Amino acid sequence: MKRSYTDLINIYVKDNKQKLRVFDRNGVYLPTKKIGKNNPKAEQIRTDNQYRTMWNQTVDRALISGVPEEQILEVKQSKIGQKVKASIQKSGRNPVLFKSLIMMAIYALELLISKVFKMTLEKADKVTNVFVKAEPEQTKVQAVNESVMEKSEPIPEMPKKSKLASKFLRLADIYSKLEKQNAAIYQREQQLASVEKEIAGTKGIFKGKQRNKLQEQAEQLKTQIANMKQYLSSIVQGYGYKNVKEFLTEYRASKAEYSDYQSAVVKWEQQTGNKAESDSLKAKLQRKQQEAKELNRHNKHRKKYSRDVR
Repeated sequence: MKRSYTDLINIYVKDNKQKLRVFDRNGVYLPTKKIGKNNPKAEQIRTDNQYRTMWNQTVDRALISGVPEEQILEVKQSKIGQKVKASIQKSGRNPVLFKSLIMMAIYALELLISKVFKMTLEKADKVTNVFVKAEPEQTKVQAVNESVMEKSEPIPEMPKKSKLASKFLRLADIYSKLEKQNAAIYQREQQLASVEKEIAGTKGIFKGKQRNKLQEQAEQLKTQIANMKQYLSSIVQGYGYKNVKEFLTEYRASKAEYSDYQSAVVKWEQQTGNKAESDSLKAKLQRKQQEAKELNRHNKHRKKYSRDVR
């Protein structure tokens, strides 16, 4: 019934990004609860929402890092869903236990993120150019002499970008911001792990001053990491997306259509011997105007996180 009413309401909402959505409880995220007026459990719900948000932020990081969605769901179901259900059946609802289960799930997910990062760094050491952009001109040079068309044969129409393909360059910029922020978080986490290792090695009464200094440094790093995670999740929200998963869905679809468009352009150039024109000035202007609007909305959203470290 909720989905039916949501679909009915959305008929009258023209902007797709303003349309209502029904939360997918079988998805990778955890829902946060609304706090009504004069709710006696307001503080408990607020604390509960903080831990749910921490999980959701970690999910965003995992998705950006390249952890498969199936693995994220497996962690959510095994570390949270199944254990919470068993705990409720055994001893009823226990908020303290719920928090500890979420933290254990976050830790498990962070291990997967770290594993993916290490694999990526190892590949980067072996392969200097992971992503190679298509070079239509090189392909064209090889095929121009093979594609001499008869005068009577009609010249095929130049391929046109689909609406989704036209979004790719803009979405790629947003994706680049996400990757840079995620990499920065990982670097801070490595620094924190190094400091905590030093703290573990500073034992004895004569190292108290050094230990206090390291503990202060560790707390600063933890605060920075928390702010950076918060900002990471807010990036896509500033561009009108509900969460990272929603953004990545459109980004990947756009990337696929843009790749198809590029292949079609290469084929067209081979057939005609012509060179495809770049985006018109009008198209570039429209894209810049759209980027300016989204950047303005993004900056407004970002003001909430003035202490975030990029």
